[in-house]
Amino acid sequence: QVHLTESGGGLVQTGGSLRLSCAASAAFLRINNMSWYRQAPGQARELVATISRSSDTNYADSVKGRFTISLDHRSKTGFLEMRDLKTGDSGVYRCSAQMVPRPGSFFSYWGQGTQVTVSP
Repeated sequence: QVHLTESGGGLVQTGGSLRLSCAASAAFLRINNMSWYRQAPGQARELVATISRSSDTNYADSVKGRFTISLDHRSKTGFLEMRDLKTGDSGVYRCSAQMVPRPGSFFSYWGQGTQVTVSP
């Protein structure tokens, strides 16, 4: 069963922009927090950005000033706006979110991943 659905990846040239989306299943009451990770071939998974329910954000140093994470609680969708993309930003991007299926309980889930490729 898919709990988080990602979209928005693709091929872009250096300096371009992409917007990734991560939508929660309607079965969940809300998203408490969300993170975006990326992994390039042969490299470890890297935490890119996080956002809390109160909209506190944190970013990896490598993306500060270029990426923006946001969370629309009404639509239960998270976003990662990426601009001024570099070849080093290429990889599979996955969202992870702590979500509430019913009052008093919460679980963490992962999206399926979306490929971002930045060409020179």
